[in-house]
Amino acid sequence: MPTGAETADALLALGSATLGESGARAMRARIGPAWPGATLAAPAYPVRCSTGDNLAVHVAVAQAPSGHALVVDVGPLRELGYWGEVLTTGAQSRGIAGLVIDGGVRDAGALQAHAFPVFSTTIALRGATKNRPGSVGSPVRVGDVTVELGDWVVGDADGVVIVPGGVLDAVLAAGRARAEKEQGFFRALRDGATTLELLNLDAGLIAGVQQGNAQEGS
Repeated sequence: MPTGAETADALLALGSATLGESGARAMRARIGPAWPGATLAAPAYPVRCSTGDNLAVHVAVAQAPSGHALVVDVGPLRELGYWGEVLTTGAQSRGIAGLVIDGGVRDAGALQAHAFPVFSTTIALRGATKNRPGSVGSPVRVGDVTVELGDWVVGDADGVVIVPGGVLDAVLAAGRARAEKEQGFFRALRDGATTLELLNLDAGLIAGVQQGNAQEGS
C-alpha cells in the first residue's frame, strides 16, 4: 500500500487537469493559487465558518492532523481576509500541508515567502470576526464540491480538484492511462499528425474549410 507521501507525489505528477478528466471533482474556477507556483496534494480536513467569521479556521489549525490540508467554506461573504501570515505560521508549526478556501486571504507576499500552499477565491485586506459558530471535520461544500474526511485535495496552476477517498485508486489508474495516451498524442503530433486525426474531429462543421485539406496540419 502506498504511503501518504507516495500518493501525494502521484497526484501532483498527474496534476489537477488530468485528474479532473479522470474522475476527480473539479472546484469552480474562482478558486486558484494565491501565489504563483503553489502546489498541493494532501488529505482534506473540511472546515465550515459562519459568514464573516474565521473562528473555525483557528480551531482547525489547532486540531487538524499533521499532513492534512484545510478545505474551508466561509459562506457567501468571500471578500474578507479569512487567513493570513499569523495562521500560516501556526499551521506550518503543526505540520498542516496547505489551505483551500472559497474566500479571501491576505498577506499574499508572506504566504509566498513561507512557501505555504494556499488556494483562494481572492486576496482581501479586511479581516474576519472570531466569535461565531462553525464546524471542523464534518462534510462541507467548497467551490461547489462536497468535501469529506478521507478525500484528497489537489491544487496547482490549473485549479483545484477533490478525489473522493473511495475512488482514489480508480482515479489514479484512470489518470495514468490518460497521461500515457496523451504522451502518444505528443509523439504523433511531433511526427506530423493533427489533432483532427487523433481526436476524430469533423472539420466539415467549420465554415471555410476546404474539404481536401480538412485533415492536413496547419
